Amino acid sequence: MTATADPTTEVAPPRPPSRGAPHLDEAQLEALAADFDAIRRREMADRGEADAAYIRRVAAVATALQVGGRVAIALGRRRPVFWTGVVAAAAGRIIEAMEIGHNVLHGQYDWMRDPRFDSTTYEWNQTAPAEQWRHAHNVVHHVNANVAGFDRDLGYGVVRITDDEAWKPSHLGNPIAATLLAVLFDQAIGFYDLEAERMALGLVDPDEADAKFRASMAKLRRQAQRDFVVIPLLAGKAAPRALAGSLAAQLVGNVWGFAVIFCGHFPADTVIFQPEDLDDETRGRWYVRQLRGAANITGSFPFHVLTGNLSHQIEHHLFPDLPARRYRHIAPEVEEVCRRYGLPYNAKRFSRQFGSVAWRIVRMSFPDPMRPSRRRAAAAGGSPGA
Repeated sequence: MTATADPTTEVAPPRPPSRGAPHLDEAQLEALAADFDAIRRREMADRGEADAAYIRRVAAVATALQVGGRVAIALGRRRPVFWTGVVAAAAGRIIEAMEIGHNVLHGQYDWMRDPRFDSTTYEWNQTAPAEQWRHAHNVVHHVNANVAGFDRDLGYGVVRITDDEAWKPSHLGNPIAATLLAVLFDQAIGFYDLEAERMALGLVDPDEADAKFRASMAKLRRQAQRDFVVIPLLAGKAAPRALAGSLAAQLVGNVWGFAVIFCGHFPADTVIFQPEDLDDETRGRWYVRQLRGAANITGSFPFHVLTGNLSHQIEHHLFPDLPARRYRHIAPEVEEVCRRYGLPYNAKRFSRQFGSVAWRIVRMSFPDPMRPSRRRAAAAGGSPGA
């Protein structure tokens, strides 16, 4: 006697292919997750004095660069001395923000039990209050990385970066908006957690938004008074030169931060995911989303330090709480895993990644009556993707 299926039993429909790895089935995605989990477990278990000594040494270098740079600016009657001071002060500021602040606030050094590098007590030298930034970055961005409509870092609400965002005539100014964002990057991020676009729709508690705004404004005022009033006045007769140096160092830091972040997220071949990709997302699919939504920048050891090791954006999104100094050591292993599963590993030199980002910003200034993503999806019989 042949058994028949119970018509009342619901059979779950097969999951659609992973948007970032359509050639992998669920078993392969599970194996991929196991491989990446193994790397994470090994590296987390190996944390120790070398990591602690590194971050302490980097903090000392950042302080020395900023102090030395300020002195050189004040004493730099000759242009070479002045600009050397600007470069040193900017480098110290960048290292403090990216290699120390960003990584400490990810909890990468909480295990040290050192209040100087504890994510819950650390306050960085950026406009964004640490608590606000941890929410906007660690939670909203990393949890929803590259998901259209969920990841607010997709253009930061200022730049159209994907054709999943409906085109408007105002987007003709995309390159101008991107330039302004680069020039004011730190200050813009300082008010990012206010979620201005949601405030306009009445989706944010006004009291909470007011408290965040006041906190950001208070910190902005403190920093402006220190960098553009107190430090120049301490230079005495060299106050105008010190003020110019402070402004130049701030500008360099802002533009550098913008360039590194955009090169790590928006070059060609990074994939934009859809909200449905978050539905019942497995560990393997999560890894694929982090991998395909990020890009690396190749370079030397000093270059990686100046990016806060966000030149290894792929490794950072795969393992955000792992001390960033370890990313360059595990990168070849991550690349080998990608090769084994037929996944692209997007790592190129800075000029190529930034050129790709610039072209994307220009291209998204204009409407596309036939969205490439929809064309490809229609041809494949699926839903729109990258």
